[in-house]
Amino acid sequence: MTPSQHALILAGAGHAHLVAMRRWIDNGFRPPAGTLLLSPTSRAWYSGMMPGLIAGRFSEDECAIDLAPLCKACGVDLMIGEMAQLDADNRTMTLADGRGLQYDYLSLNVGSVPPQPELKDARVQVVPAKPFAGFTAHWHAWRDQSEPMQLAVLGGGAAAFELALALQKSLPRAQLSLICGGELLSGYAPGLARRAQRFLNSREIELRANTRIDRVADGWLMSKEQRVQTADALVIATGAAPQPWQIDSGLACDAPGFIRVAGTLRSESHPEVLASGDCASQPGTPHSGVYAVRQGAVLSESIPALLAGTPLVEYQPQPRSLVLLATADGGALLSYDRWSAGGRLFGMWKDHLDLSFMRRHRLD
Repeated sequence: MTPSQHALILAGAGHAHLVAMRRWIDNGFRPPAGTLLLSPTSRAWYSGMMPGLIAGRFSEDECAIDLAPLCKACGVDLMIGEMAQLDADNRTMTLADGRGLQYDYLSLNVGSVPPQPELKDARVQVVPAKPFAGFTAHWHAWRDQSEPMQLAVLGGGAAAFELALALQKSLPRAQLSLICGGELLSGYAPGLARRAQRFLNSREIELRANTRIDRVADGWLMSKEQRVQTADALVIATGAAPQPWQIDSGLACDAPGFIRVAGTLRSESHPEVLASGDCASQPGTPHSGVYAVRQGAVLSESIPALLAGTPLVEYQPQPRSLVLLATADGGALLSYDRWSAGGRLFGMWKDHLDLSFMRRHRLD
């Protein structure tokens, strides 16, 4: 199959690309004819609202952005497909269904996947928290079950904590546990973990800290050769790992396989490629939606500059960021630098920020 040729491909409908496209609509920039937005689905899920969806506070329509109206408004063609292979030296990519694409310029905002333990037992459902469309399908099935289930969430970060509370809210008959490879919410304000622990205790969610699950066997979650607990399902919310094709793409990558970029978000090895969000590796830039949104503002200027052959804008990551963790009851925990707090007011603030983002980027 002959690859189709495109001057520019935006691979992935992550936060950075959504922000860039919305800014192009505002400032009147039109990308070259035939520019593609490549996305596995026709909707982009907003990660910040997913725990609210699971907790029953939002509908699926409120948590997703239809991509077709956004693409039409800024002159971009939407292609539904998932990248399986990238050959950066030859500027070609192959999709999972076998279609081939060739580009002059490429912007990658394809997100990440959560690292998974070794799987040896089909009796335990192992369900990554991303991609969200797949996760919500399992969640619907769990809600429809008549029998109580034993459910474990694997991960010690913000996403794992929020999901554990949200799942407990929507699956009240489930026996729920949160299993962390290290300490809960390490790296955040010191008081945040204590507040989070109190929430887990009040919701009767068992916390197993400093317990690294490395495989699933014989119906058990295993830490080396030690049996930790049985589970009907294991939700993987363990942070960010690169997409499988990145390490073999020819792009310069760091040791785990994330794409190394300069301050301009330009690939260190291939100047016609930009990368942003979770798939990219840049010092001082955590894999977080907060940083991806700010990178989107830079992309909105850097992509036109790349096409015009003019200097690109530098992205300067902020030294610290505000973190708001939904507690499934309309409230939220807040972390900023070394300060933490919690309550209903912070939940209202989080809802305002999330819903404002959706209103700005939803054009349907």
